[in-house]
Amino acid sequence: MTEIRTETVPLVDGSSLRLTVAEPDGPVRGGIVVLHEARGVTDAVRGLVQGLAGDGWLTVAPHLYHRDAADELDGAADDEVQQQVDRLEGEQIMADTDTAFGWLAEHDITADRMGVIGFDLGGSVALVVAANRRLGAAVTVAGEGIADAASTGLPSLIEAAPGLTCPWLGIYGETADGEPDPGISRLRDAASSSEVATDVVVYPHSGHRFDDDPNSAADAWQRTLNWFDSHLR
Repeated sequence: MTEIRTETVPLVDGSSLRLTVAEPDGPVRGGIVVLHEARGVTDAVRGLVQGLAGDGWLTVAPHLYHRDAADELDGAADDEVQQQVDRLEGEQIMADTDTAFGWLAEHDITADRMGVIGFDLGGSVALVVAANRRLGAAVTVAGEGIADAASTGLPSLIEAAPGLTCPWLGIYGETADGEPDPGISRLRDAASSSEVATDVVVYPHSGHRFDDDPNSAADAWQRTLNWFDSHLR
């Protein structure tokens, strides 16, 4: 199994950014930045880093809460997690993701072979990054803040989507009543108004989150790998 490790990179503001990274065992196909969920760098995030590296991608996950020394908030109350999310600032997020992309560049990955993916909060950030930086491809999984921003430091996804600069895939699940979030159709339209390839996939509700359903999770994972394989060349 691909090993993961954590590196620390000093930043110009005097803080240090922690990066969870994993390298493929064989040839490197390109590089992918993984943006963590609202609860930080959890086991699920580390598993995603490991899985992408296993598919041949040099993978790096910046710890966006590093200024508050809150790498992981598993077990924290929901209001505590939201307070942490609300402390995120747009400029700091972009600086941290730029550092992660710079780490990939130092490992000889060109911008057209760089991708970004995130789940939950990270999915929102991934779209925002893809609308503000020149990359090869982006994937958002269950990104929050579709119509209303997930954090005061971020735009809503509907606001950001028309500015997408690279192919973007959005993966969502239906709401508990079996209906798609009405904002998703607006997000699909906003993304399609950009000048890049976009796709939004909505999985049927099955009594729990779509990523907890083995069939939906497997299909979403394969779509993600196919998206990066198709666009990071």
